[in-house]
Amino acid sequence: MGILELQELSYSYDKKTNVLNGINVEMEAGKMYAILGPSGCGKTTLLSLLGGLDSPTNGRILFNGINIEKAGLEMHRKKHISFVFQSYNLIDYMTPQENVMLTTKSPALPFLEQLGLTKEESKRNVLKLSGGQQQRVAIARALASEAPVILADEPTGNLDEDTAQDITRILKASAHEKGKCVIIVTHSGELAKQADVIFRLKKGHLQVVTDQAR
Repeated sequence: MGILELQELSYSYDKKTNVLNGINVEMEAGKMYAILGPSGCGKTTLLSLLGGLDSPTNGRILFNGINIEKAGLEMHRKKHISFVFQSYNLIDYMTPQENVMLTTKSPALPFLEQLGLTKEESKRNVLKLSGGQQQRVAIARALASEAPVILADEPTGNLDEDTAQDITRILKASAHEKGKCVIIVTHSGELAKQADVIFRLKKGHLQVVTDQAR
């Protein structure tokens, strides 16, 4: 049984046209998943549903066999999920270290240094950092969390190629070495190639493109 299971999952903005249409899939701990698809196809919506930020129109999502809505979406977000948002969602009056410390009792600096920030940068207000640096803080915050699932929306979108490759390796290690379920929405074919399972979201359906784990 997967750590996350989608059963007949559908979602509609207007109750007429389904953005997601009857998705059935299991996602396991210890694997990295990539979801590809054109802009506006519902990739970010799917991440929001998996993370308990919204509720499906039909169907359900199970975490370790338990319906996340019945267990409580707030509890699901707090205990099970760490997010890397496309808009970062950092606390803007805090430093990178303070942002990371919101998700862990461990020292924050090692996570930030792993993502390429210096000790000095880690003490600045996040608004004084570049967009790429803020993105690294958002990723560090997710990596520091003890939550078993990482949901990442375009985590390498504002980063140079070398840094993007480093972060892809770190996310992959979080799955393979730390046993997390890492789910990434991306436009990057190169990032997707590093995933154990590649999905394509098209016309509301989630299709397996590649399953290297088999």
